[in-house]
Amino acid sequence: MMTKIFPFLAWFRGYRLADLRIDALSGLTVALVLIPQSMAYAQLAGLPPFYGLYASFLPPVIAALFGSSRQLATGPVAVVSLMTNASLAPLATAGSQEYIAYAVLLALLVGVFQFLLGVLRLGLVVNFLSHPVVNGFTNAAALIIATSQLSKMFGVYVDNAEHHVETIYLVCKAAVNYTHWPTLIMGALAFGIMYGLKWLNPRIPFVLAAVAVTTLASWLIGFQQDRTVGIEAIADPAAVEHIVAYNQTVAAMEPLAKERTLVNQEIEAAGFLLQFSEAGGNHLGFVRRFKHGDLV
Repeated sequence: MMTKIFPFLAWFRGYRLADLRIDALSGLTVALVLIPQSMAYAQLAGLPPFYGLYASFLPPVIAALFGSSRQLATGPVAVVSLMTNASLAPLATAGSQEYIAYAVLLALLVGVFQFLLGVLRLGLVVNFLSHPVVNGFTNAAALIIATSQLSKMFGVYVDNAEHHVETIYLVCKAAVNYTHWPTLIMGALAFGIMYGLKWLNPRIPFVLAAVAVTTLASWLIGFQQDRTVGIEAIADPAAVEHIVAYNQTVAAMEPLAKERTLVNQEIEAAGFLLQFSEAGGNHLGFVRRFKHGDLV
């Protein structure tokens, strides 16, 4: 009975030290592949990369403990990431807090539906999906995923068009004149590392190696160009004028907000006193002056 609820308890029957060594090697291999892969899938879904690490850690553990197959790979996949982005893009800006909240809610709802499908023994529905349909869907998703990364490869940004083909056309058009060459060189370096290591020794985690090398190179050369400088370092006088005006406007917001708060308190007091005191007449005059714009 316990093995039906906790199927992983059956693993310990006849488990040997040699099995532990093989399992540890398998876990290390999966982790080396899953770390960079999950970060890429998170970006494909419109989420920060570290959310991919979260998604790649917990689901494989739960699936390994309670799943029925030791060969089934569980975790973030490209097609689900693409569908997540397509579903949530009309609702919020990718990467924003609202977008992340929608993504968490979507994952929860999908999990609930999958759990109910398992409880109701509706896995047979999968048999009604023909192989050509699944094959065509997978190939189309692969093309969309590959082409959606062109903007990141060339370092350009364009607004999403109504159709994906139109978006790719805009990316190619922008890349002709506005390609960010350091980004393109870094991407080409990553491709070279992956294909080179795969050709030399397929057992080397080439994807992880490419991520590690390009990350280290980016840090050493200051690729992201994050700097803090004074306003005097800006050479354009017009830009300096706009920045100063913006800062002054932001600085004036706090006292204005406090003044508005005091006005609201006076209005509330006026309404209270009009009902219980003759002194409300003075406050009524205050309310009238405020209504006609005499008080800001």
